[in-house]
Amino acid sequence: MYVIIIGSGPAGISAALYARRSGADVTVITKGAGALAAAEWVENYYGFAEPVSGVELERRSIEGAKRLGVRFETDEVMAILPVADGRSFRIEGVHGNYEGDALILAAGAPRKTPAIPGIREFEGRGVSYCAICDAFFYRGKNVAVIGAGDYALHEAEILRPHVAHLSILTNGMEPNIMVPDGIVTDSRKIARIEGEYRVERIIFTDGRSMNMSGVFPAICPAGTSELARKLGVLLEAGKIVVGTQMETNIPGVYAAGDCTGGLLQIAKAVYEGAEAGLAAVRYLQRQ
Repeated sequence: MYVIIIGSGPAGISAALYARRSGADVTVITKGAGALAAAEWVENYYGFAEPVSGVELERRSIEGAKRLGVRFETDEVMAILPVADGRSFRIEGVHGNYEGDALILAAGAPRKTPAIPGIREFEGRGVSYCAICDAFFYRGKNVAVIGAGDYALHEAEILRPHVAHLSILTNGMEPNIMVPDGIVTDSRKIARIEGEYRVERIIFTDGRSMNMSGVFPAICPAGTSELARKLGVLLEAGKIVVGTQMETNIPGVYAAGDCTGGLLQIAKAVYEGAEAGLAAVRYLQRQ
């Protein structure tokens, strides 16, 4: 029984652990550090009395999977193809090809990052992509959300009860949302984000600046993976549709984590990964 998992975040590693412990040979294909590594601190996760960095939590998780014999391949998946026998899948990567009897999609839900100098540099140090994950860390501080649509408003509403001052910066885009009282909207173009070690200010193209402790890019999430779409996996509102055991409409294909929508939290991803890993093995045992 060979299970291929695409993605090495919480969902992918959880799926790998459960599939491996159930007797399957498991290979995880990863592009490298994911969204978890961009989290400065994870403070609300079971089993940690003190906050743990996203990088450290990711490292421990991967090491635990390797200890059980899970194989890891660093590669970028270019295509997923059903094999002629109709009972397995061929994954074509930049550096190699892989074949498995069952497939678990757990590559997360990538978000569009504005091309603003400083965004990448300050990830995990004032730049966050998850309001529900990190709002707690910005209590009583000045925070900005970058975006002009419903996703930006959604993130702003989560942040609003926690922060001292909240702005939605549209970065030159026309807002298409009704912004409630108490949230400032600014449509000026952003030149860059500055600070020493952490975010300290936003500089606009007009030369003016705004002191800021946190920045939440909230451009509409990128479309669901074309890999899943081309394989024939059913999507709804840009998310992979799954059943109670994380199964998709394609036999032998499962999905877990942020790519299925819902609460973007580690605990949810770990649960879904466990379900997907166990379900994939049960599926293979029936074949």
